[in-house]
Amino acid sequence: MTGHHFPAPPTVVRLATYSRTELVEILGEGADPFGVADAGLTWLPKKDHFGVRHEGRLVAHAGLLQLPLSIGGVGTEVVGLGGVAVAPELRGHGLARSVVSAALDHARTIGPRYGLLFCRPPLVALYERLGWRALEQHVRVEQPEGSVIMPLRTMWTPLRDDADWPAGEVHLLSLPM
Repeated sequence: MTGHHFPAPPTVVRLATYSRTELVEILGEGADPFGVADAGLTWLPKKDHFGVRHEGRLVAHAGLLQLPLSIGGVGTEVVGLGGVAVAPELRGHGLARSVVSAALDHARTIGPRYGLLFCRPPLVALYERLGWRALEQHVRVEQPEGSVIMPLRTMWTPLRDDADWPAGEVHLLSLPM
């Protein structure tokens, strides 16, 4: 939007805490801030949080959580990206790119070969611009009532130069992030 000027690139900080209070600071009050309530899923909170403040207000966030995954029956771990949020009036300024890039820089230091995220179909193009790749297959995730097919789009990104996504059935061995 006009009238908002950011340093290029915006400064991303590691957040000590991130709760509903910070989410409301970014997106405002709303029953379904990420537009995924109709998926009926239970989600895990993220462990590591990255944000951008503008004029004293938190205006962007991305969170990470390391999780167990099985691909083709072989156990591995992924770094899940989630909780990506940008204040509606500040979209289009590269804030999503900034917080996601900072989160991925950290993810590369954790160990897993892959980053994973789940998103609504309209956001696939955004994440593709950020270097993520859509998985064309179904992914199973755990829920309190048992294993279910993830209804959202699953995307991945390599966290190491030699990381190619292997063939095989994908099962997140936890609640999604």
